Amino acid sequence: MKLSNKQITLLVLAVLIVVSPFFFPSSFYYRVGALIFINGLAVTGMVILTGYAGQVSLGHAGFAGIGAYGCALAPVYLGIHPALAAILGAVVSGCIAYLVGRPILRLKGYYLGVATLGFGILVAMVLANETGITGGPDGIQVDDLGLRGLLKDLGWKMKNSQFWYGFTGLALLLGAWIALNLHNSPTGRALRALHGSEIAAQTVGVDVARMKLQAFVISAIYASVAGSLLALQNRFITPDVAGYMHSIEMVTMAVLGGAGSVLGSIFGAAILTMLPQVLTVFAEYEHIMLGLVMILVMIFMRDGLLPSVLRVLRGRGE
Repeated sequence: MKLSNKQITLLVLAVLIVVSPFFFPSSFYYRVGALIFINGLAVTGMVILTGYAGQVSLGHAGFAGIGAYGCALAPVYLGIHPALAAILGAVVSGCIAYLVGRPILRLKGYYLGVATLGFGILVAMVLANETGITGGPDGIQVDDLGLRGLLKDLGWKMKNSQFWYGFTGLALLLGAWIALNLHNSPTGRALRALHGSEIAAQTVGVDVARMKLQAFVISAIYASVAGSLLALQNRFITPDVAGYMHSIEMVTMAVLGGAGSVLGSIFGAAILTMLPQVLTVFAEYEHIMLGLVMILVMIFMRDGLLPSVLRVLRGRGE
């Protein structure tokens, strides 16, 4: 039986998640793995927006900030469980994305990028300046999710880093499964037609404005859930989660690995998450080396790192 591309992608992800811990020399690598999965989940949302629909957002970290601070503030002010707070943050992010997206998605090119950038900066400013509520630049504590304690009561003991590695890995698999199903659905085909040409897509009956907005809302929910997972894992959050650089990192991860590929974007998230750990040997040259790697990929592998490598391997095999 021949496996579909969706099945192959999910199988590769599942195998990597299960097998990788056998090569971890310390528990620190579980934390790095969890960060890769969280970034991968956020970037999967960028694939839907950028890779499928062809739209660019430079402010998606704002939605990650909403999700993260939702987990911190909702249990305090609403008295709900952190898991419900994460769901509430995703709902709020989706609603805000709908309201914000309706006007700004009428823009194109760098105008759209600047508009989304402004939204992200606005969210970061609110989180940093509302000290009485958010804790300001010093950040705020986040309640424990409580699932590890529940698993311990059921006789399944594991370290905190191991729990979050597995939990975020499952979240990434679920997010990838949803994105891959969307790719092959009528909505996904409409989004890809929109990416190719808005005029051509409109000619064949695609509601361009609605499809753009739908992709924007879905990607915002992905970013919000990723922000919530980051906050719950660290048990502490600062406004940096909604910062400009975080938005740029998300876009760079998607483009680096291949914005049109779910597996490629996750691969890009893995590289960009691990590179700062590897390049610490270069001390003050770390950012220069990181920038050089990204420039070389953008010049010689315009479709992204993973799709370009796979294309070369297929060419050698034929």
